[in-house]
Amino acid sequence: MTDPNRPHEDPANAAQAEPVVSKPYVMPDDPETGSVEALTKEVAEARDKMLRTLAEMENLRKRTSREVADARTYGITGFARDILDIADNLQRALDALPAEAKATADPGLKALIEGVELTERSLINTLEKNGVKKFDPSGEKFDPNFQQAMYEVPDTSVPAGTVVQVVQAGFMIGERVLRPALVAVSKGGAKAAAPEATQN
Repeated sequence: MTDPNRPHEDPANAAQAEPVVSKPYVMPDDPETGSVEALTKEVAEARDKMLRTLAEMENLRKRTSREVADARTYGITGFARDILDIADNLQRALDALPAEAKATADPGLKALIEGVELTERSLINTLEKNGVKKFDPSGEKFDPNFQQAMYEVPDTSVPAGTVVQVVQAGFMIGERVLRPALVAVSKGGAKAAAPEATQN
């Protein structure tokens, strides 16, 4: 008997309709669908990626902290190099006065000389507070990493290759050379003793 509330179905269409069969739902991550080896491989790859990412982050942290420290130490390099011209001019002004003129100068000139000396000392102290240090290699063996030879001086009283005169003082900033010292180097003396080989 037919239901009066149900719409009328054509018996020909009813024969063609597919029966509804329920299929079990399979989880995409269900271990039953993949082999244990594939999952183990996937876990190993994920672990490897994680370890590589952690190593990269640690390297980035170290590199960043090193760059920050370098920026603090060497950030004033350009400014310091420009200031060295002022220090050089003050030194030249003092060197231009002969020792006799300084000794016999009237009080006004003496006050001026003392003011220039004080200004130069103050400038050098300020540079040192900011990591810029003056160095004077007089009497040391010539080192091209820190000095620039301007000329040679015949002098047999010291070993050849010794700095006998500093034309212009050198400056370091941190562990780097800001400006090499301009020097005169001796020639004609005995060869400088080679540094002793370090024993293991």
